[in-house]
Amino acid sequence: MISRARTLAVAVALAVTAGTAVTVAQASDHTAAQGRHAAGKGAAWSAAWAASPQRPSTGFKANWSEAGFDDQTVRQVVRVTEGGDRARVRLSNAYGASPLEIASATIARTEGGKGAGVERGSVRPLTFGGKKSVTVPAGGQLSSDAAGLGLDRFESVTVTLHLARTTGPATFHAQSFATSYRADGDHTRDTGAAAFKESTESWYYLSGVDVADSRKEGRHSSKRDGVVLFGDSITDGFASSTDLNRRWSDALAERLAKSGKPRPVVNSGIGGNMVLNDSAWYGAKGTGRIGRDALDLPGVGTVVILEGLNDIGYSETDKPTYKPAPVVSADELIAGHRKLIRAAHDKGLKAVGATLLPLGGSDHYGERAAAVSNAFNEWVRTSGEYDGYVDFDKALADPENPERIRPSYDSGDHLHPNDAGYAAMARAVDLGSL
Repeated sequence: MISRARTLAVAVALAVTAGTAVTVAQASDHTAAQGRHAAGKGAAWSAAWAASPQRPSTGFKANWSEAGFDDQTVRQVVRVTEGGDRARVRLSNAYGASPLEIASATIARTEGGKGAGVERGSVRPLTFGGKKSVTVPAGGQLSSDAAGLGLDRFESVTVTLHLARTTGPATFHAQSFATSYRADGDHTRDTGAAAFKESTESWYYLSGVDVADSRKEGRHSSKRDGVVLFGDSITDGFASSTDLNRRWSDALAERLAKSGKPRPVVNSGIGGNMVLNDSAWYGAKGTGRIGRDALDLPGVGTVVILEGLNDIGYSETDKPTYKPAPVVSADELIAGHRKLIRAAHDKGLKAVGATLLPLGGSDHYGERAAAVSNAFNEWVRTSGEYDGYVDFDKALADPENPERIRPSYDSGDHLHPNDAGYAAMARAVDLGSL
């Protein structure tokens, strides 16, 4: 059965150039691109998927960020949490030392929901100001034009970039818990997977997929119902099942849909991130990146903030990647969260806080870290400074030992939930608080 979104996408794909109507399939790439670009003007965009940019680094698993790319095609699969009849992508060169040249790019529906193959007939060229190629300045970011591609909520979408020139070290998102693919040469229009012989679990240059729906424009053009989850590795989905979309952001989006009140939910977590300090491995500090990675995303109205375990736990261990690791007090962590709250309120967003999960038995645990976590959690529950809160500490605690995560929710490191634990986090949210 063909969905309404896909049916409407056919209408959106009609381009009008010099008074003559042509379809994308019949038009030249240039003419079709101009039509899609015009169709995107004035669209009410909603962030349907997001990933926070990071500087190139080694990471826990092998990735391509430090080496970069040279006449290669990168194919990346993500799942959107909102549907529409148009789509665009956001690209980031935030940590590039030189301009990034995108020779060509496409977007398509993923064949079977995962893997490097795409659905036949769904490949759409992406354009940038009506042109198929674009240069993203060092430190910059940009969005593509609108592409007439119908997407349903929870559908997987494939974004393919041809990087014809040497890129140098690549801006990326280290821990994707999703497989990305690489091929030599230009394979942006391939529907099959044969050319894509290499893979990693990171995303490169891709920082967002936005959707728009012509049915909602005019009636809901100013609606800001998107929810962005902001935090560290627990928000990022560390230890969740690869390619199965089992992060707590996925579980929350699915729960909202089942409740009859679907809303886009996007993930702005970075594994290892801290509220108060920058890290070469784990991203810019939360107080510095919240605008770029969360508050400025299109259509967002609520931010849920879960962050602080690394600020208080890194000083409990000597791992070199955990540096800097100053001893952080509860008052200092609370001051950092007050900055996050003010930033959200200054943008007109609702700020929902979250208590820190139990950390007993983990490499972040120590008597000082436990005391700071308890004091911070009590502030979240009782201060009223957040517009609402969700109590993950209580929801995931082991009833027999509340300082530890319940065994059935523990990934094994006593710090990160497993798939069942992430689902429990989503269940713990009062949907009315969003």
